[in-house]
Amino acid sequence: MHTSGSIPSKSGIRPWIIDTTLRDGEQAPGVVFSSAEKMEIALELADTGVNELEVGYPAISEEERQSIRKIVSRQLPLRLSSWARAKWQDIEDACRCGTEGVHISFPVSALYLQLMEKDYAWVQQQLHELVPKAKKYFTYVTVGAQDATRAEPELLKQFILDADACGADRIRIADTVGIANPVSVMTLVGLLKSASPAALEFHAHNDLGMATANAFTALEAGCSAVSVSVTGLGERAGNAALEELSVALELSGKYDTRIDMTKLSRLCATVSKASGRVIQDQKPVVGKSAFQHESGIHCAALLKHPLSYQPFLPDQVGREHHELVIGKHSGSAALQHYFSGKGLVITRNEANHLLPIVRTTANEKKRALKAHELERIYSTLAVKQ
Repeated sequence: MHTSGSIPSKSGIRPWIIDTTLRDGEQAPGVVFSSAEKMEIALELADTGVNELEVGYPAISEEERQSIRKIVSRQLPLRLSSWARAKWQDIEDACRCGTEGVHISFPVSALYLQLMEKDYAWVQQQLHELVPKAKKYFTYVTVGAQDATRAEPELLKQFILDADACGADRIRIADTVGIANPVSVMTLVGLLKSASPAALEFHAHNDLGMATANAFTALEAGCSAVSVSVTGLGERAGNAALEELSVALELSGKYDTRIDMTKLSRLCATVSKASGRVIQDQKPVVGKSAFQHESGIHCAALLKHPLSYQPFLPDQVGREHHELVIGKHSGSAALQHYFSGKGLVITRNEANHLLPIVRTTANEKKRALKAHELERIYSTLAVKQ
C-alpha cells in the first residue's frame, strides 16, 4: 500500500506529488486525449516518479471508464485515483474502474453552495454518508473543498474537522479560480493546520500566474501534498506545472522528491503533442528560450561557467545544451564561439569588426540571425590575419 503525506527522508521532506494531467488537464478547453495517449502519458508519469495519478473522471462515460481500467491493469508503481462529485453514482462509477483511491469533491464557498442550491448542513450529511461508504471499496479516500480560497475561513475549518472525523485520508484545498497568492496561501494553510492535524493537499490554478508559487508555498506552510499537471495544462490559465514545481523543490535544498528531472522534457513534449497545445518559447524549464542566451555579457560569462546565467543545467531536465543566439545584443566572445563551432577561427579584432554588421542586420530583421546570414556576414572579412 502506498503511503501519503510529507515523508522525512535522508535529504529532506518528501512531499506527495499528485498529477492531474489526465483529469484536470484534459478539462482544458478543446483538449481530448485518446485512450492510447492517456496510456502513454500515464506510463511516462510513472517513469518520471510522481506519487499519485488522478487518472480521470469515471462518470463522464463508459469510454472513460475503459481507459481508466486499461491504465489500472498495467499495475504502475504509483497510486491511481479517480475523481468524483459528492454523489454515490459517481463513486460507484469509480468503483468499477479499480483505482486504489477516489477523490470526492464538495462545494464549500457561499457562491458554489448557492449555485448547487445546497447549504453546509447538506455538505456535512454527504461527508458522513459518502466517506465511510467509499472506504469500504477504496484503500484511500480523499475529499476536496471546492472553491476553498473564496470560502469563509470558519466554514472551511469546520469542513476540515468534519472530513477528518469521517475518515478522509487527505483533504484538498482547491484554489478553484486561481485567486490565491503566496501570502494568502501561507495564512490560510497556517489557519487550517492550527485547527486540525489532518493531511492537507493544495490544488492551485494559474489565473494570476502564481500557481507554481502557491503550490510551493502550500508545502512550506504545512501541506503534505500538492496537485500539479504537466506543462500546467488545465482549465483557463491552467494549473501548477509539474516540471516547474519539481525543479523548484530540487533547487530549494529542503525537499526530496521521487521525480527524475531528466524525464521532464520528454514528458512535456508528449503532453504537448497529445493536447495540441504548443509549448511557448518562454515556458520555464521546457520552453525553447529557457536555455537560449543573446546578451554579450551573459554569453561571455556562460562560456566561462555554465551556471553564471542559468539556475540549473539543461541536461538536468533532459535538454541537450544551452544555445548562444547571435543577434542585436551579442558580443565578440559569442561571435568567436559561434564561428569556432563552424570550424572557423576569428580573432577578437575580427569579431569586433563583424559586430556592427551583426547588430545592424538584427535590427533590420527584428530577430536573431540565421546560419546563412551569419555566413554571409563572415564573408565580409576581406583579409584574414
